[in-house]
Amino acid sequence: MQASDIINSSLLYIEQNLKANITLEELADISGYSTWHYCRLFNQAAGMSVARYICKRRIDCALAEISAGHKAVDVVLEYGFDTYAGFYKAVIRIYGCSPKRYLSLEKKYEHKRERGLVMITEPTLRKALTNWDRPQGLPIRGVYFMDGDVLSDSNWILGDKYTLRTGKRDRLLKDLRVEKALASVGFTAGPVSTKDGCEFLEGERIFTLTHRPFGEPLAKDRRFGENCRQYAFKYGQSIAKLHNALAAVEADIMPDEKNLYKIVVDWAMPETKRQNEMYQMGLPKDFFEDYTRSFAPLFANLPKQLIHRNPCPPFILFDGEEISGFSGYDLCERNVRLFDLCYCATGILAEQKDVTDIYKKWPQILEGILRGYDSATPLTEAEKQAVLYVTFSIQMIFIAYCEPQDELKELAKVNREMLCYIVENYSDLRFI
Repeated sequence: MQASDIINSSLLYIEQNLKANITLEELADISGYSTWHYCRLFNQAAGMSVARYICKRRIDCALAEISAGHKAVDVVLEYGFDTYAGFYKAVIRIYGCSPKRYLSLEKKYEHKRERGLVMITEPTLRKALTNWDRPQGLPIRGVYFMDGDVLSDSNWILGDKYTLRTGKRDRLLKDLRVEKALASVGFTAGPVSTKDGCEFLEGERIFTLTHRPFGEPLAKDRRFGENCRQYAFKYGQSIAKLHNALAAVEADIMPDEKNLYKIVVDWAMPETKRQNEMYQMGLPKDFFEDYTRSFAPLFANLPKQLIHRNPCPPFILFDGEEISGFSGYDLCERNVRLFDLCYCATGILAEQKDVTDIYKKWPQILEGILRGYDSATPLTEAEKQAVLYVTFSIQMIFIAYCEPQDELKELAKVNREMLCYIVENYSDLRFI
């Protein structure tokens, strides 16, 4: 079964059980994927976390019944909300206004089943594009994820310069806010206005047309060459610039917050311990104890915000010698901002078959990224002390995520080797 079929089945199952207690573990088990892998698939397909999607569908259905005249208190209890006050807060979080205000804005609100990933034909897209003053004959191609499987029926690349999107109104308007924020710092030209001067087209469906980031990833021979520290510094500066833009719209995006420390302790660390024994990795026994003892108090003091989540070098674009933008956004997560910096530094692992020579370069790359970020947005003292612990976290997550998947076992091996290298050289690396 393809990933898109699995997500479709999940959406239908959720729809049929909105008044029941639906758990993430239950959905992942039905899908046949690990919880971590299932969450990634669902996020990419639905544009939000499983919990947020279920909450939103319950709100939608409850509002539909309330608008039809049913008693509000009884309805919200049926849909799993403990109190009306809890329902009220959830509506504000999802839609940014009270239930009464939302219903007044949506006078034609009807209870419509979420149909999941429904294919939109090219003629429909061509018709929508006539509302923009852009060449009408540009090729349209889909956006692919996860080894070529189509997980998005709501994003298309138009020619080489534009992205056409459709989907849920609230999500698209949030995306527009992000596009404008990125445009304000020079990472994109922002949304393209329709012939009528609107930022989006609203009819039977809502569409947006935005400029794609321009530029190309830095070639590997330059990324890890003699000037690797210089380019790493630019990576760090650009992530700081990106974070400033994302922080400005975080309140509008209302992303789900992830607890990096809890994810590692509850899931990634036990799996890493298992692999440490199975593959005789050589991690010292006190490594895991030191992680929990040292990182827990640091984590509580780390600045958190809306992050990119996947800023590895192939997704950072250069125009000449300067960074022009980012691609591969997955803007649904509020996490420690260090995550993006450390992820960028460890991103070299995803594209290197032999990392032996890269080990010598990696400390320079890590230092360059940190110094570049710090030069634009100063790191806190807690962040400086937590760099390697966040890096440990990312490595353990990758180890746990990749090992169960046959096609990613080699990447799991590379990440195990990198984690061992960082631990073995901790005393030297911690002074970066």
